[in-house]
Amino acid sequence: MAYLRVYEPLSTFGDPPPGPLVKAVKDTRLTSGMAGEREHTMWIKSQVSTPVRLLPAELANGRAAPSTATDVLVLDPAEVPGETGPGPLVCPLELRARSAAALISFLDDAPPALRSAVGTATGFTPDKARSRAGAALGNLPKSAVHMLTTTWTVPLPWFALVDPDQRRLELGDGQDDPRREMSWRVAMRDARRRVTEARELVGRTLGESGPARILTETERWLTNFDPGSAVELDYGGLVQLITDADLESDTSAEEVHSILAALRSGNIERLAELFDELRGYWNTIAAREHAN
Repeated sequence: MAYLRVYEPLSTFGDPPPGPLVKAVKDTRLTSGMAGEREHTMWIKSQVSTPVRLLPAELANGRAAPSTATDVLVLDPAEVPGETGPGPLVCPLELRARSAAALISFLDDAPPALRSAVGTATGFTPDKARSRAGAALGNLPKSAVHMLTTTWTVPLPWFALVDPDQRRLELGDGQDDPRREMSWRVAMRDARRRVTEARELVGRTLGESGPARILTETERWLTNFDPGSAVELDYGGLVQLITDADLESDTSAEEVHSILAALRSGNIERLAELFDELRGYWNTIAAREHAN
């Protein structure tokens, strides 16, 4: 799973911020590399509990578990290129709320037989599940979750937000090393400027669907957060699927910015070449979904 995260200044969470959150920010040892494992653990716990929980990080009565206030990632503004802060910068995992949003989407899109099977397994009718998920989203302290996720791939428009030269690469001691990381960090003001420029350019040259739609949705999402925030694009668990050599030679961010440059100059031949290269690379990774 790959992530696009927003870290907001702690001061934006309240005046003063809630005591449990302040303590969690001070004491947290959770890193971005550990976040996926933490989420996996919470999912497993929700399914082996008695009774089974509809959502992870939730108590049997449907209320949020205490961990929803303490599962946070923290950055120092000094760790982010550009102007951010004041620090510390905080990204709540918000696993319960993100799972609730995914559940509502599933209930809207899944065939009736599949919805019924899930209801039988969890003991919740679709209407009750939708009501419980809606309540979980209503408990969010902000109007949007601080994290977007995708499985098996990274949406190429996301690379438009970052500076390719600011890549953070940690190979660790192999593909299973939890320290393994590939990510970029960018100040919110720079991310908003880049996504707006890319959205206008792509919409003008390629139309409003496809990549332009993703850029529009991303731009709209970013407006929910404080201008002093930081944005992080993180390959997350995808680094466990990619060899050291392929990670080191990954030029996806550079190629997306080259695509934008080709659109500006009208270099159609170069544009097609770059699209083919990127499509081949990410299709190879995404194809692993069918083998799992």
